Amino acid sequence: MAYSEVLITPMREDLTRHGVVETRTPEDVDRVIGSHQTVLMVTNSVCGCAAGKARPAVVMAMESEVRPEVAATVFAGGDVEAVAHLRERHLQGIPPSSPSMALYRGGKLVWALHRFQIESSTAPEIAETLRSAFAEHCANQPV
Repeated sequence: MAYSEVLITPMREDLTRHGVVETRTPEDVDRVIGSHQTVLMVTNSVCGCAAGKARPAVVMAMESEVRPEVAATVFAGGDVEAVAHLRERHLQGIPPSSPSMALYRGGKLVWALHRFQIESSTAPEIAETLRSAFAEHCANQPV
């Protein structure tokens, strides 16, 4: 069962007002991951670690010179079918986690950050972890 849109709209906007693209359907997820060279996919959540750590970290990291071509998001408990599709098709073998982040290069998963890693870090630490992943996977590397 999905959360009320009234509840989660401000949480969605924490990312979308900074240019993060929403993927609210399975088709949206496939289109974004498949049509861009590098993609950061954020599984957003209502929890406190999403609000105080994950979302601020994404905003900070996306200000970096080296970054993915696009940042996108799905909302756990909001975009139920899109999240299930992301997990089943694009995060195979990765335990479900929200919030979480995954980096794709050429449509393939190359890096992931799980909730337990988010919970145990500060927003600036997570942003630095993201920047390191961007430097490794988004900087002039052939697919």
